[in-house]
Amino acid sequence: MSGSQEEDDLAAAWGAALDQEGGGGDAPAAAAPAPDAARVLNQAEIDSLLGFDAGPSRDASQTAIERIISSGLIAYERLPMLEIVFDRLVRLLTTTLRNFTSDNVEINMDEMSSLRFGDYLNSIPLPAMIAVFKVEQWDNYGLVVVDSALIYSVVDVLLGGRRGTAAMRIEGRPYTTIERTLVERLIAVVLADMKAAFEPLCDVDFRFERLEVNPRFAVISRMSNASVLSRLQVEMDDRGGKIEIMLPYATLEPVRELLLQQFMGERFGRDAIWETHLAEELRQTEVTLDVVLDEQAMPLSSVLDLKIGDRILLSSPPGAPVRLRCGEVALFDAQLGRRENRLAVRIEQPRPKPASAISGSGA
Repeated sequence: MSGSQEEDDLAAAWGAALDQEGGGGDAPAAAAPAPDAARVLNQAEIDSLLGFDAGPSRDASQTAIERIISSGLIAYERLPMLEIVFDRLVRLLTTTLRNFTSDNVEINMDEMSSLRFGDYLNSIPLPAMIAVFKVEQWDNYGLVVVDSALIYSVVDVLLGGRRGTAAMRIEGRPYTTIERTLVERLIAVVLADMKAAFEPLCDVDFRFERLEVNPRFAVISRMSNASVLSRLQVEMDDRGGKIEIMLPYATLEPVRELLLQQFMGERFGRDAIWETHLAEELRQTEVTLDVVLDEQAMPLSSVLDLKIGDRILLSSPPGAPVRLRCGEVALFDAQLGRRENRLAVRIEQPRPKPASAISGSGA
């Protein structure tokens, strides 16, 4: 009995404490409103539950040290020529989409940034269509992401929707076959213009592989790999959306040297003014030529025993041709003679180049 009495006293004490926290206990606490069981979550809440929310709350939860480390890990090199290629793509795509939609289309580049592939994959706003394409010459893949706003806008424009009305967006349903077909046509236009944008730099083909709606099925690289992201804003009067082009650095590796150039003409590597100046300076350069009468191998002991007055017998007979040499490179065969009181040589024929001489001896 004493044990049950102590439990009752403890429960009463807890109840009194809760009443005091709730306002003194003189008024009953207001009952919490029951949640609406029939409420439907919107798309932002669905993205947050699935972990696709890329809002500022994610950065706010990081400490200063974590921000410094993460910012250092994604500080990848810039590719100046790639920025020029995407600027060219914006101009080409503006004209092509105007012909494709028969509407007034304006395209602007929002940003071009470097980030990890996994971070971008988790930040794709859903629903969206993710096109996986293969770069034939580079033997790797890339992504083109079309957001839902642009999908419904393109469908509305191509199927004769009236101007001045916003595109209808229906949440919670998969894309239809008609919508997927129209988006595939849009992707084909984008890839064709990407090929034309890269043509001044290199010849490359972008081949459409498949269309995905789940980012986890569009993994083309390791999650920690560096990637380049370009966001294009497409506006068609009062409608539009975004096209995002993702290229991993591994895909761009075969043309990395070309993309590091500062301007397009740099890839030819020629400067006429510098070539002329270099040629004139080379013609005025003085070099020293050695006349080689003979070469023979001697023991080091014999060389150390040489004294003033000793004679070294040459193996070449009198009148034999001598070699003119600059450093270690033999240039000419010549005849030794005399002009007035000085020794002179007369060039007879040029010596073969060292590369041809080595290949001839190897054969």
